[in-house]
Amino acid sequence: MKKNGRQLAIVLELQSKKQLTAQELSVLFETSVRTIYRDIDMLCEAGVPIVGLPGTGYSLMEGYFLPPISFTTEEALALLFGSEFIEQRFDNHFSRGARSLRTKIEAVLPLAIRKEADKTRESMHLLQKKTSETDTVEKSNLEQLRSAILNSKKIQFKHHKRYKNESETRETARTAAPLGLVHVEGAWILIAHCDLRNNIRHFKISRMSEITLLDKQYEVPTDFNLRDYQPKDDRHIVIQARFNKDVMVKVKESELYYMESAFLQDEGYYVTFRVHEAEELLQWILSWGSEVVIMEPGSFRERVKKEIENMLKRY
Repeated sequence: MKKNGRQLAIVLELQSKKQLTAQELSVLFETSVRTIYRDIDMLCEAGVPIVGLPGTGYSLMEGYFLPPISFTTEEALALLFGSEFIEQRFDNHFSRGARSLRTKIEAVLPLAIRKEADKTRESMHLLQKKTSETDTVEKSNLEQLRSAILNSKKIQFKHHKRYKNESETRETARTAAPLGLVHVEGAWILIAHCDLRNNIRHFKISRMSEITLLDKQYEVPTDFNLRDYQPKDDRHIVIQARFNKDVMVKVKESELYYMESAFLQDEGYYVTFRVHEAEELLQWILSWGSEVVIMEPGSFRERVKKEIENMLKRY
């Protein structure tokens, strides 16, 4: 942390807590006790009334406070919940920044706003799932990819396909120019120009490994803007299924990305899916058991039947 930022953070910490020792401050800001002494001296010279008592630590003179930023309760909650989301879903660099931001926001909120915000936060919670190996890989990859994008460096990596056709291997080596990162349905996606395909492709970063930043620089295409970017929908395989009517609400609630249309008839709830590969839908369809029947295409109907037969052999 830079000197000016650290000194402001020290004042915020003293404002939010009654007393802190130089040792506690040095641990908090990951610096030496001597540096904290220098920071305190400079703050005092700048007119900040810090009181230091031997053996007890530093505190702000009673009545002194930094002018609070004027936040409404809704604005404060947006910032606090936003910092929680960043702490959970971004890499470690941003997670630390989010925690620091939350401390600063809470320190400058007027008491009435803070109480109202705390009460609301007690009734709302961003539930964080247990960190899995996939999450760890994703966060590690995210940090490397951010660095590549900031420095306009091409990357080399291995990409693991979730589904494999007979003519393809599950793992491919790629070189690409990373153009942006998008968070979709709880997962990070890299938008990049792939040298192998000579086109823009999407890569789920939890399926990327052995990422290496290359010395090759690249330029973002002049007609590319991540905010306006709309990926081409190349899902060309159409699958139709009929669900029993009593599970219609559950099917709707699943909000599966591949669903294209649906309608209810006397025979059941008919749903049309559009996918890149039929295998993308296999496990989800199987999870409905006897509540669903594949209508079209016949090849996918046979694939589901074959998988059920393989399952029966295990029992």
